[in-house]
Amino acid sequence: MKISRRHIAAFVLIVPMALAACQATYRNHGYVPAEDELAQVVVGQTRQDELEGMIGRPSAQGLLTGSAWYYVGSRWQNYGPRPAREIERQVVAISFNEGGTVANVERFGQERGQVVVLSRRVTDTGVNSTGLIRQLMGNVGRVSAGQLLDDGLQ
Repeated sequence: MKISRRHIAAFVLIVPMALAACQATYRNHGYVPAEDELAQVVVGQTRQDELEGMIGRPSAQGLLTGSAWYYVGSRWQNYGPRPAREIERQVVAISFNEGGTVANVERFGQERGQVVVLSRRVTDTGVNSTGLIRQLMGNVGRVSAGQLLDDGLQ
């Protein structure tokens, strides 16, 4: 069998594309302030209205009372034709006292399916709405990337 130039050209085009499909790609969703940004927030001194200019406004706020801001970020892995899967999620919870001053800054992550505190700067025992934190962290792996994207953009 004689190999033609057409076969060689097809091989040269198909092999790199097939190998590229085996490469994992990653996407980040949401926003979680970096540690150096959070270092600017002084517990007991920074006010809620100052916080927006320092690290930005979150996408989720405390239920009903507005007494806490929640920043949620996740990292998704897409590997070839497989569906995307969430591999990491972090939540930063910043709660305020009645006067609108930062009372707590806490960062939560997940390890082996359990919510863990990654860092904490508090003036009291911590975020009161741990149920919400567990809900935000508990959906790791149960939410698809398509559910997080706005269907109206497609």
